[in-house]
Amino acid sequence: MLQGRGIGVVIPARNESKHIGQVLSTIPSFVDHVVVVDDGSEDDTEKIALSTHCSAELSIVKLDGLGVGKAIDSGHQKLLEIFADSKFVSAVMAGDGQMDPDDLEGLVTCVISGKAEYAKGDRSNHSDGLRSMPLIRRLATVLLSFFTTLAAGQTISDSQCGYTATSDEVLRSWDWEKSWSGYGYPNFWIIQLAKHGWKIAHHPVRAIYGDEISGINNISFFIKVGIMMTIEHHARNLFWLFSFKVTPHTIFAFISYFIGWIAIIPGISTDLERELVQRGVSVFIIVFFAWFCAHIFDRRAVVVKQQLRNINSISKADNAARRDFNA
Repeated sequence: MLQGRGIGVVIPARNESKHIGQVLSTIPSFVDHVVVVDDGSEDDTEKIALSTHCSAELSIVKLDGLGVGKAIDSGHQKLLEIFADSKFVSAVMAGDGQMDPDDLEGLVTCVISGKAEYAKGDRSNHSDGLRSMPLIRRLATVLLSFFTTLAAGQTISDSQCGYTATSDEVLRSWDWEKSWSGYGYPNFWIIQLAKHGWKIAHHPVRAIYGDEISGINNISFFIKVGIMMTIEHHARNLFWLFSFKVTPHTIFAFISYFIGWIAIIPGISTDLERELVQRGVSVFIIVFFAWFCAHIFDRRAVVVKQQLRNINSISKADNAARRDFNA
């Protein structure tokens, strides 16, 4: 427990017999419960986890190779059962030892303090930076963070860091049936959090790399995650557009996105766009300007959505306090 709040840790693991013992033995003492999700391991991951001394209570959840996203979701849901109606924070740490346990307290404190409902590690803002990260991963992280920033309508500097902390309020409201099961899970969560107005905080964490082997196929990963982010980004905009609390920023963002799309689809460009092209203005410039404006409006819409959620939360708390007082 930390500052009166329960602390749980989810550790997705698949064939992590070399690392899981070290991960569990270094769990900080303020952690109340650890859930190791063994996602179809073919080695001694479960056996070593059960035999390792851990300062927290330990649970094992067994899955049959359903993917890292599903493993993390299952761990969160297990903690919801364990903590029941209690207030808690659920953190995610990798089973391969890539996450420094010394960074955990700062990460969960971002949530406990009310700074945000979701905090994610940011390796780029740590004093060590990304120097220890392999070059290919570094380039991929920068590129994916840029596209996640566009899709989420807010600056995301290290989208692929899976070291996170989530409030129980977010977990209790999450639609587990529509969650993302594989790699690209952090990107999906960030977009969904933005969609529902949850605040996201970034906390510097140290990147640790050893002899672990990534199971990601780079080309397949970029295609799948890129398509997912494009779909979820536009779905978020449409969700807001047709909600009862639509804001002018969302409307302007949608119009700007629409102008950009019709500029690149043959046969449906507007008269203004055709006139600009005839005058020598590149279609690329038109699309870039339209989508740049859309992103600016979208960023403002995200801020307004967060403010509306905050106002709604305060109103609910005040009403609950009045009911308790009158009772």
